[in-house]
Amino acid sequence: MADVKTQVSFGILGCAEIARKVCRAINLSPNSILHAISSRSIEKAKQFVVKNSLPESVKVYGSYEEVLDDPFVDAVYVPLPTSLHLKWAVLAAEKKKHVLLEKPTALNVGELDRILDACESNGVQFMDGSMWYHHPRTAKMKEFVSDTKLFGQVKTIYSSSSFFPPQEFFENNIRTKADLDGFGALGDAGWYCIGAILWAMNYKLPTTVTALPATTHNSNGVIMSTTAALHWEQEGTTATFYCSFLSHETMDVSVLGSKGSFHVEDLIIPYEESSASFSFTSGAAFVDLHIGWNMKEQEVQVQNELPQEALMIKEFSRLVKGIKDFKIRPDKMWGDISRTSQVVLDAVKSSVDSGKMVYI
Repeated sequence: MADVKTQVSFGILGCAEIARKVCRAINLSPNSILHAISSRSIEKAKQFVVKNSLPESVKVYGSYEEVLDDPFVDAVYVPLPTSLHLKWAVLAAEKKKHVLLEKPTALNVGELDRILDACESNGVQFMDGSMWYHHPRTAKMKEFVSDTKLFGQVKTIYSSSSFFPPQEFFENNIRTKADLDGFGALGDAGWYCIGAILWAMNYKLPTTVTALPATTHNSNGVIMSTTAALHWEQEGTTATFYCSFLSHETMDVSVLGSKGSFHVEDLIIPYEESSASFSFTSGAAFVDLHIGWNMKEQEVQVQNELPQEALMIKEFSRLVKGIKDFKIRPDKMWGDISRTSQVVLDAVKSSVDSGKMVYI
């Protein structure tokens, strides 16, 4: 009986900066291996290999097609501009390559549906590159939010994701170009905010989405900063988020329930690789004369065996191995999560463009 290959073999389409982090994650994960890196320029791909000290065994290709045609590649990571996701994710699925797709996943939910349909019809796994879902802290926070005795019902959520890059970013980065990543800060930073809000609401879509008037665009018409409000009519729950390329670094999420609340400051990238924390209170009240509180926030520290990006690769590879070795069907949960985020992302963009409330 032939030996079953124990590691999932990855190819990467493109040499984006985030690909450096994912290369490291592939190497750290025990069930994956980097097989190939590609760029539209063979020289750029070779420079990427040298810069990141990748082993000589890694194949270097001067086109994305060569990675998809490589029979030893099981899965591809796609960190290309959003405008290229539809073409290359669908082609990858048709070549029976499992698809780990960088966020935002598509230019609109119609494109994402075509990607998901291609993955389903070809029996390959889909997942987007939102790493924070895979940190064990996220599961711990979900335990608290789901405990109705401690937390009650979710009443309101606030999230922010922002950073202020150097001038070169605004001049050259693809996230500022309308033809490459037209969502700008909304697609890059706002994707995390939307994902965190939907996570807290168990991925139930809001009834309405409203972008606040104070949206800032660059000269290309790309969103540099915006704020939006979401409302769940049946639950009476509200959420707001702020995403921006124009203010100091934030990665905050606060969820307020009827009996408790929790706050995390470093959701997207934890302060440290080996552990992360969040703060919560339950049953807090003011003392007599309102001169203090009856308790302080409690901090929960969660250790992790691997960096969250390696945990993402490990989970994705586990799913791929199940499909390859045991003929298990791909897990549709990850595509469903991405789709809810894309629906809300589209609604926010529509509200920004129209200046009106959007019903989902």
